[in-house]
Amino acid sequence: MRRRKKSENGGFNVWRSYSDMMAGVLLLFVLLMCVTLFQAQKSYDESIKERDEKIALQEQYTLEILTQQNELDEKEGQLKNQNQQLKTQDEKLKDQEELLAQLAAKLKDQEATLNSQQAALNEKTALLKDQQAQIDQIIGVKADVIEALKKEFAKNNINVDIDTQTGAMTLESSVLFAYDEAELTEEGKQALEQVLPIYCKVLLQKDYMKYLAEIIIDGYTDTDGDYSYNLQLSQQRSLAVAQYLLNIQGNFLNSDQSQNLQEYLTVNGHSMANPVLDANGNVDKDASRRVEVKFRLKDEEMISELNKIMSAQGEKTADTDSAS
Repeated sequence: MRRRKKSENGGFNVWRSYSDMMAGVLLLFVLLMCVTLFQAQKSYDESIKERDEKIALQEQYTLEILTQQNELDEKEGQLKNQNQQLKTQDEKLKDQEELLAQLAAKLKDQEATLNSQQAALNEKTALLKDQQAQIDQIIGVKADVIEALKKEFAKNNINVDIDTQTGAMTLESSVLFAYDEAELTEEGKQALEQVLPIYCKVLLQKDYMKYLAEIIIDGYTDTDGDYSYNLQLSQQRSLAVAQYLLNIQGNFLNSDQSQNLQEYLTVNGHSMANPVLDANGNVDKDASRRVEVKFRLKDEEMISELNKIMSAQGEKTADTDSAS
């Protein structure tokens, strides 16, 4: 009895030890599970955090890539625009090169034209220089003739009206003719005998005769009356003076000079043209009734024409300067 009881008490202790052990093992398992769960939770949290960081980083990268893509797209658009602009500029440059080539060709043509014009201008300049020398000589001859006439008349104490510019000698009709008449009066003949020989002898000198083109006798009337009647009267009066000159030429000219006089003598009637005006601008009828004896040198027409050309060139130069 006592042994069985002892035996029962001994078996009970073993089972309790086993239970304690199992409880310890379970506790240890629980602890391990807690640690494992804690570690798993920590790893999960870390992985979630890492995933979130990666997602955020990926989103950042994606945003940066999109930004870069937008920048690239923008730059690509700019490059396209620049390429288009370059293409347009290339086309413009090509057009400008063609235009420059055309302008160069025109410039070459203009240079050739200018060279031709320069050559023509040089030729004209040389011609003008020669003509200027001739003009100076003619002007000098004319001035010499006028001066010689004045000296010769002064030497003979004869007072006549000689134009200092043209050399024209004016004779009043009141001295030469009766009113409305074309026949020379005795007083008129005496006046002509004094002045015509001196005038003609000076002009027919050897030094001046080679330049002489005409000896002209012009008749003028006043402004009264009919033009046709005055024209006839002026012609008759100038013709009467010329006829009287031819009648007396043998008294002061040799045969050669007389022949030259007949070749050079010209008679004109101008009616009431070119009336003489007084200081107030009114017609001086007495002074308008006159006969003029004058001369013309051979190259005076050339001088007149050259003056016209020079005037035209002066106007053209002024227009060119104004346009510039």
